[in-house]
Amino acid sequence: MSEHAQPTAIPYSQEVFRKLIHLSSLWMVALIWFFPWPQLLLFYGFAICLVLNLLCEYAYSCQVRFITPLYAFFFKNMLRGEVKRGQWVVSGSPPVFAAAALVTLLFPQKIAAVALGVMLIADTAAALIGRRFGKHKVANGKSLEGVLAFCVAGSLWAWGLLYCAELLNGLTAAGAVLGVFLASIAELFEKQLHMDDNFSIPLISGAVIWLSTILFL
Repeated sequence: MSEHAQPTAIPYSQEVFRKLIHLSSLWMVALIWFFPWPQLLLFYGFAICLVLNLLCEYAYSCQVRFITPLYAFFFKNMLRGEVKRGQWVVSGSPPVFAAAALVTLLFPQKIAAVALGVMLIADTAAALIGRRFGKHKVANGKSLEGVLAFCVAGSLWAWGLLYCAELLNGLTAAGAVLGVFLASIAELFEKQLHMDDNFSIPLISGAVIWLSTILFL
């Protein structure tokens, strides 16, 4: 979940640290982009990571010996509230794995990498720029500055990878901008859609960008 221009329970420095952890998921983008794994293998790999992630978070909520202190050591300061015993709170990480699994199954691998990266890069830009410079509220406590940061960062990322894949032209560049813009709307109205933006952003942006490349080819 992005928190640009939202009331937050953690200081800005901790928000930066959280987003650095968020960006660490770029290893998934690199895996999809650089290695010609079969798409089903990638799908099952990310699906297994999703299940293990959920089990770890459930174990943390149940205060399972060994797992709970280990999880708390690495991630407790990243949470936006104290997790009570028996309270299973799903973080933003499982939706990332779920999105990674689906985009590798639905889209060509290069497009999947673009879409997953849009979520990681654009969401980070929105959160950090919006919290620091967000003055003009637009919806759900989020700022216009955060939305613009999302669109600019996401579009630049998409253009860069499409260029590297030799898929960038006027049509696909416009498709990338449209896909990122629609994803920013889904992120902005995340509460109304009842869908985690870590999941919705890659699917929406990936679908539009993929369609633009089909028209291009």
